[in-house]
Amino acid sequence: MAFSKKPVKGMTDFLPADMRLRESVLADIKRTYAQYGFAQIETPMMEHIGNLTSKQGGDNEKLIFKVQKRGAALARAWESGDRDELVDNGLRYDLTVPLARFYANNKEQLPSPFRALQVGPVWRADQPAKGRFRQFTQCDIDVLGDATNLAEIELITATSDALCRVLGRAGIQQFTVHVNDRRILQAAALRAGFAEEDLGGVLVTLDKLDKIGFDGVRAELLENGADEAVADAYLNLFRNEAASGDTFSVGFCSAVDAEGLADVAANLDEIIRAAASLTGEGVNIEFDPTLVRGMGYYTGPIFEVTVDNFGISIAGGGRYDEMIGKFSGEDVCACGFSIGFERIIAVLRDADVTGEAEAREATAFLIDAKADQSRRLDALRQAQDLRKQGKSAAVLPMRKNMKRQIQTLEGEGFTDFVKVYAD
Repeated sequence: MAFSKKPVKGMTDFLPADMRLRESVLADIKRTYAQYGFAQIETPMMEHIGNLTSKQGGDNEKLIFKVQKRGAALARAWESGDRDELVDNGLRYDLTVPLARFYANNKEQLPSPFRALQVGPVWRADQPAKGRFRQFTQCDIDVLGDATNLAEIELITATSDALCRVLGRAGIQQFTVHVNDRRILQAAALRAGFAEEDLGGVLVTLDKLDKIGFDGVRAELLENGADEAVADAYLNLFRNEAASGDTFSVGFCSAVDAEGLADVAANLDEIIRAAASLTGEGVNIEFDPTLVRGMGYYTGPIFEVTVDNFGISIAGGGRYDEMIGKFSGEDVCACGFSIGFERIIAVLRDADVTGEAEAREATAFLIDAKADQSRRLDALRQAQDLRKQGKSAAVLPMRKNMKRQIQTLEGEGFTDFVKVYAD
């Protein structure tokens, strides 16, 4: 089989200039989150297949890169004829499921509540597109063990601050944080007349509203077996909300008129008001009754960030109070927010934002090919002396086009150049 110089489809090579931008953006995000008291952790890239297929990850569970058993275990699985037994692990499709396992395993060694920061690659066997890859980086913050809405307020505020800092590089001053609650979504569907066992499919269809519009959602609901009167009653709730222009959830929840929904609305509106008072003028925080979020593990407030005039979401999250209990047998309140790092990078690249080379005192020794051994050794010793002083130095062969070589090195952050010629 011939070698291929291209990376696997949906995965990317990053040049030094790419890495400068990526590392610079990550540094801004981490610095912001550290100011809010989030502590960085790391989990393995591979998880038990049972954890990844526990019906917590929504459609992502269909996109798992599965890892076969090895050696004698694989041979036995083949002999059994049960193809499900061939796999024991998989590459993680997000950072939330691994975090739940991590917390259940290490809870006694962690403070409560625990504020976690995770940055790392995840994998999904998805169809690649602009800003969408099969291997990509996620930046997550989570608050574990806090049942109050302080968790949501802090998550929204911290993420908004991080995004303001990063998007400001591209001159983007405006973005919107959409907020909803899964309990409101469920109550609205039940009020309209949908059966509880149909809620999952109904919400999947509603999630397409921004792409296919009300007519498209209605057509799909009917195609899936919904009664016309039920579908119309359901969609009229959202049409009326859109017409009202209300930033808060109280009006919508009053129309739904479901038991216990007033408390849910009051909690959500407190989150919106508090977060709005703590973030910058360009951050719009508003109630969005059509926000669904695809993960099956959300149990309460959910949120998503879109960049105005770009039509894409760049961050999302919500409360998932029931996941950790599946690992530990003891329920733990949990809430998280994830930044879509690759989409942020795509937005910055569209605006021609680059990562500046690190400002540092760095010396490049350029050695002429005709320089004798003693001169080369002397340059190596000088470079080593600089490194011992905490400075950066590199010893390189001198190129024929030295002017271009120096320009390239300046782009890499080198500031001083020592040319070593033959006698």
